[in-house]
Amino acid sequence: MTDTVNSDTGQSTRAITTAGRFEASAGRARKRLSRPWATVASIVIAVVWTIPTLGLFISSFRERDAIETTGWWTFFTNPQFTFDNYAAVLQSGTTQLTILESFFNSIVITIPATIIPLMIAAMAAYAFSWIDFKGRNALFIFVFALQIVPIQMALVPLLSSFSRGINLFGVQVTQGLDVAGGYAQVWIAHTMFALPLAIYLLHNFMSEIPGEIIEAARVDGASRGQIFFRIVLPLTMPAIASVAIFQFLWVWNDLLVALVFADGAASPITKVLAEITGRGEGWYLLTAGAFVSIIVPLIVFFSLQRYFVRGLLAGSTKG
Repeated sequence: MTDTVNSDTGQSTRAITTAGRFEASAGRARKRLSRPWATVASIVIAVVWTIPTLGLFISSFRERDAIETTGWWTFFTNPQFTFDNYAAVLQSGTTQLTILESFFNSIVITIPATIIPLMIAAMAAYAFSWIDFKGRNALFIFVFALQIVPIQMALVPLLSSFSRGINLFGVQVTQGLDVAGGYAQVWIAHTMFALPLAIYLLHNFMSEIPGEIIEAARVDGASRGQIFFRIVLPLTMPAIASVAIFQFLWVWNDLLVALVFADGAASPITKVLAEITGRGEGWYLLTAGAFVSIIVPLIVFFSLQRYFVRGLLAGSTKG
């Protein structure tokens, strides 16, 4: 009886000490980030980053002749306001798609291409962090090393696999996908490219969860699945939201993967805008097209902003 009480007391003391250490580290991080020089640096970076965006936004409401002959800053001395650029963009398109149809394609491509790698990465990061299996460290190093492989090197082999399927030792493992249309190949490509970084980031966050919490759940009889879904996943939600924002913005703004895998009726808005402005005569429409395509990313970012900030600060609390 005495040994049990002492053991429980020792675990509670370690948990309290760990929690206090994390709180102290978080306080030091907040103090460093709130210093005057950090505030001034943040303001300068924000202003420098915003000026080109402001110029692009103002140009989107200017006439074509004004865009071609004068700088965007002349708008303040000689205001010229028109919605013709936005009307032209919304009415334009390719022989197969309009801008609005490609906008819908971007949504259909981006949401699964964000959710699927996050689900796989979260489970893999949990396994690397809290499940002891043979070859775990070597496998994690291999996954981490995949980040240095350029995407361009994988495009041709992946395209070949989609077209002809995968053949191992003379056995046809998978059949080829229809690369000329559909979304499946785009989802798979974005998932494969996102997994190494997503696993690495989520692993760093999950490994910082106090081990006393996991051990207490095991003592109470929780299975690995219950620990993952009821304890680890809720605690990791800020990091998951941060990775989700990065992945969503990456997929939404992607053009390289879209050019290779998203042909025909599955083309996203980035590809359609590139085709419209790439012909030369409609380059000025890119100012309006950029803000049409940025609507959804802005909504996603501001909706998950508080989780994004928490996820960024989470790594700084390691004491």
